[in-house]
Amino acid sequence: MTVNEYKRRRRQLMRMMGPESIAILPTAPVAKRNRDVDYHFRPDSDFYYMTGFPEPEAVAVLIPDRKHAEYVLFCRERDPEREMWDGARAGQEGAAEIYGADDSFPIGDLDDILPRMLEQCQRVFYAMGCNPDLDKRMSEWINSIRNKSRTGVTGPLEFIAVDHYLHDMRLYKSRSEIKTMRTAAKISADAHKRAMQLCSPGVKEWQVEAEFNHACQMKGARFQAYSPIVGGGANGCVLHYIENQDELRDGDLLLVDAGCEYGYYASDITRTYPVNGKFSDEQKALYQLVLKAQEAAIEKVRPGNHWNDPHDAAVKVITKGLIDLGLLKGRLPSLIKSEAYKKFYMHRTCHWLGMDVHDVGDYKVDGAWRLLEPGMVLTVEPGIYIPSGSKGVAKKWWNIGIRIEDDVVVTKDGRDVLSKDAPKAVDEIEALMAR
Repeated sequence: MTVNEYKRRRRQLMRMMGPESIAILPTAPVAKRNRDVDYHFRPDSDFYYMTGFPEPEAVAVLIPDRKHAEYVLFCRERDPEREMWDGARAGQEGAAEIYGADDSFPIGDLDDILPRMLEQCQRVFYAMGCNPDLDKRMSEWINSIRNKSRTGVTGPLEFIAVDHYLHDMRLYKSRSEIKTMRTAAKISADAHKRAMQLCSPGVKEWQVEAEFNHACQMKGARFQAYSPIVGGGANGCVLHYIENQDELRDGDLLLVDAGCEYGYYASDITRTYPVNGKFSDEQKALYQLVLKAQEAAIEKVRPGNHWNDPHDAAVKVITKGLIDLGLLKGRLPSLIKSEAYKKFYMHRTCHWLGMDVHDVGDYKVDGAWRLLEPGMVLTVEPGIYIPSGSKGVAKKWWNIGIRIEDDVVVTKDGRDVLSKDAPKAVDEIEALMAR
């Protein structure tokens, strides 16, 4: 993203805020891994979306129509000694020259300067509950301002959830955002191919994960958007399995749900394939059913359709297919109405995708499913899961877990599958694994 794109976003938010208002956006705190070791710092998505500022200990302040500076960034000062240990800092000059702040102050001056800014505003746009430390300080600042009422200082009269506005903005991706997400999906799709080629009986789940991570990092995506799920056999029936420690067995399926983060944007792709490179009859029957359901759901991703249309399409195909295979008994409308399919397909078909893997944005507006519009990006991921011991299910179906997931952007006349480079047809998978 360019400096101008962040500036455009700030301008858009400030237009919605109106005069006599202030928005306060803190970045994420540094998270401790253990003892004196921290996790790699990753900025808060809302904060980074508005600023592009990658450092910890920072707070962005937006004040529409403020003559001196509409965008103020509080951040760490330059410190040669600490920079020798931890790396370069932007400091106050860098905040302005590199990241486009109108003005910048040391983060240590926040308690002195921000309350004076609050005194001049009637409305505060702030996400309460996201940063407990800043919540506490905000409460102290407001109480201090109210204690000055006899001197004529009124201060803020209204608190508004800034994340409501920001999350609606983030729902619609710009061209540069979609370009970045396309790159993330391409890197992950190629990594899935590498994982398929490594997969064979005797390989450990963690080795497949390592191959996937390596393929992503070699193309510039150093971090994953979430903990990869690499589940062979029965583990593929655990929806959020992340232990990734077992040995892959001949005759089982392997479910790999993994996607890199690139440029702070997530990809999210799932592929399922036979450990030995050849689907059994039962595996193939269920796999083709899930693939058919996904194709039906993707077909429903277009402007004017509502959010739940892809899910309804997937549910209909899966329920009918389960009836045909003898895994469900009854009439199709009755089974859908009673949600009988949830014994085998218990999750939703889609979720928003963006800077967060389960990205922000309302799924309903005024109680009705949201209509799909160009620029929205979502996953499409139906699945079927039959763990061992499933009551009333023949053993030949046990320990089959299948999910197929792609990243899809809504276009002006339909959709574009960003992750289409990851093979998912049975013959494509078997041919790739045979090589």
